[in-house]
Amino acid sequence: MTLRLDAITKTVGGAVHIDRVSLDLAPGSFNVLLGRTLAGKTTLLRLIAGLDRPTSGRILDDGRDVTGRGVAGRDVAMVYQQFINYPSFTVFENIASPLRRKGMDAVEIERRVKRTAAMLRIDGLLDRLPSQLSGGQQQRTAIARALVKEAGLLLLDEPLVNLDYKLREELREELRVLFAERRTVVVYATTEPAEALILGGNTGVLHEGRLLQFGPTLQVYGRPVDTDAGAIFSDPPMNFIDGILTDDGVALSDGTHLPLAAHERGLPAGPCRIGVRANHLGVVRRGDQSVAVPARVELAEISGSETFIHVVHNGVPLVAREEGIHTHPIGEIIPVYFDPARVFVFAPDGRLLAAPRSLPNRLKGVA
Repeated sequence: MTLRLDAITKTVGGAVHIDRVSLDLAPGSFNVLLGRTLAGKTTLLRLIAGLDRPTSGRILDDGRDVTGRGVAGRDVAMVYQQFINYPSFTVFENIASPLRRKGMDAVEIERRVKRTAAMLRIDGLLDRLPSQLSGGQQQRTAIARALVKEAGLLLLDEPLVNLDYKLREELREELRVLFAERRTVVVYATTEPAEALILGGNTGVLHEGRLLQFGPTLQVYGRPVDTDAGAIFSDPPMNFIDGILTDDGVALSDGTHLPLAAHERGLPAGPCRIGVRANHLGVVRRGDQSVAVPARVELAEISGSETFIHVVHNGVPLVAREEGIHTHPIGEIIPVYFDPARVFVFAPDGRLLAAPRSLPNRLKGVA
């Protein structure tokens, strides 16, 4: 299946929920919709599925206009955040239910159910009821019920959000491998930048119903088209601070000078906004090129094996992420280090002017 969205718009009571979204999704492609809560991810998935109709625009399936067709007339399966299973059905019958509705032969149903259950490692649970399963097993059952249909289009609306951290990590890796072996078009909605990076494929950044950017995930991460895309595809959101581009670097408003980095050469002089992700803003010096600015500590938030240090520099809030445990009293003045080679440069209107040349070579902690 090839799926095309052609200027899809959805308005409700005069409010624009989806604003002229266009996308081309190839067979076998894995596509992440990344956006904050209320960005329009679920609305767009419902439009793609045929659960809702767009106010304007077209949806094309292999070139056929399916805009007016309901979900029953489309080759689609969907998995939701909630563990939606039939409570009185066994795991086997839950997975088999869409095949029985199609009137499929019993032998073929059993073959497909057992094969799909084995892929998701729930083949030993087929006789159990959903109430006898853990949350992870219930969601595996829901995913299996969608996969067993072998639909040309599979939509997943934050399917791991209600699972604990360990289960999310485990299922992310399994799903990435599983989807790589299929020709299904997969669209996976998430609020988490790290999840998009782990899953790979393509990522579309959605903001207030608008598709800001779409492309290979690492490319979108490494070259966000504007400050909105950069903030959304970072966790915590990318830090921004105003500056002036000069012939030899960037001058910050407090007089701090960041030397010109290789990726900034040739940019026109004038006002700009620099962006730096939290994992590239340190309270510990990294490398000889790092430049220190003074900042006041607002909060040192310890999270597992890393610390998020919230500071204010010249009235601008910033967040630095450091490996390990770092304790700083609130109100303390500390140096925060910028690495010019890791700085993004945006125009005053938010457009990207220059991005660091290197892309992440590991996924942990890059968001």
